[in-house]
Amino acid sequence: MGERLAEEVIEVIRRRPNLCKISFVAHSVGGLVARYAIGRLYRPPNRENMEDSSADRHEGDSRGTIAGLKAMNFITVATPHLGSRGNKQVPFLFGVPAFEKVASSVIHLIFRRTGQHLFLTDADEGKPPLLKCMIEDYGDCYFMSALRTFKRRVAYSNVGYDNIVGWRTSCIRRNSDLPKWKETRNENYPHVVYEEHCKAYDDDHCEPPSIEDDGSDKLEEELVTGLSRVSWEKIDVSFHSSRQRFAAHSVIQVKDQSMHIEGADVISHMIDHFLP
Repeated sequence: MGERLAEEVIEVIRRRPNLCKISFVAHSVGGLVARYAIGRLYRPPNRENMEDSSADRHEGDSRGTIAGLKAMNFITVATPHLGSRGNKQVPFLFGVPAFEKVASSVIHLIFRRTGQHLFLTDADEGKPPLLKCMIEDYGDCYFMSALRTFKRRVAYSNVGYDNIVGWRTSCIRRNSDLPKWKETRNENYPHVVYEEHCKAYDDDHCEPPSIEDDGSDKLEEELVTGLSRVSWEKIDVSFHSSRQRFAAHSVIQVKDQSMHIEGADVISHMIDHFLP
């Protein structure tokens, strides 16, 4: 899917040669697809862009470009950045280790390759799982360089009632880092309950926290640490008091305007903070 998205982006750029900037807004697994695609589309500074004849318009950008375009917003909504294999990462499994273990073993029968990627069981021919590859520049894919190119990286997350994607994996935090939140009184964004601007983590000078008794594992810790090497805006959303709370995974993106309209304030928050 990531390869196909990258090809579609290049095709759009070819049809619209006057484009100068690019942003991504992706929901659920789409956020992982977008992260893969930008790794393919990344162009280092001063590198000739074979797909886009107008690449020289951003030659001075020391951070590189995405297919020759200036990277602005990279926004994910309820995306399982840490995969789905950890405890309570897939809430409808109720946090029962036995259920989670079985799911990890059979998920490929339902979702095939995507399921293997999400549960990090796709280590083929000695290669690391794809999600682990995506926390660095791996082979000819510049995953982290591409993320770093964007002026903003934003992760919107459901703090609860999302039965598909857990809070921890969508907000790129450890259990011990999950914030205490309370119902907001913000009239403009009543469902946005917590906002955090996280600076880039320098793993050369900081000792990572212990993962003992944290409900996570070594691989999950590597993903958190890797993705934290760039700054993130983390926006936590709650539909606890909503009649549609059990559909939080869809409400947060207003998948259906008539059924999921209570999430409209989250979309407004996204638009109001969007860099043009």
